[in-house]
Order: sequence, then C-alpha cells, then structure tokens
Amino acid sequence: MATFDPFPSLLLSVSRNPVTSIGLPLAFGVLSGLPSTTAVQGQWYKSLEFPPGGRPSNRLFLTVWPFLYAGMGYASHLAVKAYDESLDSPTKEDAAYALKLYYIQLGLNFAWSSLFFVAKKPGLALIDITALTGTVACLTKLMHGPTNGVSTYLLVPYCAWLGYTTYLNAGIWWKNRTRQIPKID
Repeated sequence: MATFDPFPSLLLSVSRNPVTSIGLPLAFGVLSGLPSTTAVQGQWYKSLEFPPGGRPSNRLFLTVWPFLYAGMGYASHLAVKAYDESLDSPTKEDAAYALKLYYIQLGLNFAWSSLFFVAKKPGLALIDITALTGTVACLTKLMHGPTNGVSTYLLVPYCAWLGYTTYLNAGIWWKNRTRQIPKID
C-alpha cells in the first residue's frame, strides 16, 4: 500500500487540533482584514462605482467572515481526521489533495486583501479571487467523500460568499476600469 505525504507535518499538525485548525484561518483573517478596515474609509474605496446590489455594509463583512473562517478551519480538521483514519487509498488521496488546496486557498484569500485594498488593483484581485473561488469549489468537492459530507455543510456558505464577492470584485473592476481613481488615501 502506498503512503501519501501531502506536505510538511507541521501543516497536518495544525489541522489535527480543532482549536488550531480554526485559529489559523481566524488569525489569517484578522491579518488580511487589517488593511481593509482603513481602506474602506479612504477616498479611493469611497470613489469606486459598485455593481447593482453591490455595496454591502462593512458590518456585514465583519459578521460573516469569522463564521466562514471557523467553518473552513474545522473542515480542514475533518479532512485530516479522514486522512489519518482512512485505509482506503483513494479516500486518503482525496483528503491529502484537498488539504493541499486548503492551504493554497488560505494563501489566495490572504493575498486578495493586499491586492484589492493595499495595491488598489481590482483587476489583479479579480484574478486572485477567481482562482480562490475555483480552488475552494474543488476542495469542497474533494473533502465531501472523505468527511462523509460534513465538510460540505461547512464549506458551501464559503463557496456562496466567494461567488458573491467575486461578483462584487468583477463589477468593481468593470465599472472602474477606465476611470481615473485617486490611489492616495
């Protein structure tokens, strides 16, 4: 029987513990959210044109994201449990690949705020969030079997939210692509 070495054991260890598996994305979320809290008050963000239905309150974002981060973190915990407990090679492979995608999506998620709010590059942020949304959809599908569908309940809200935020990002990019927007706040 083949053994699968998905990535450094430190990353497996983080997700093995339910507290650290939830804490890591929450910490990433706080760090990636710091630039946005200042930027949404700035001239650049306030001058952007948004797509229809596209200027949700900042409070909505602050309320939704912690739940999404906790859900994705616990889903990673369930995937590691499935990886550790499975004797079935395809199940173990799916769990390992999903975990790789999980850590990739954390990086893409973290990068998005810097691209959009710090660099003020909605076009580059759109590329990032499109890759992020695809990655999360794929990992949701891959985690479904190994976790007996439990991770799907945790990740589907994240997928839906990413669909909405991808729409917002695309609309902002499209509506502002030819405008001269001051980049200094």
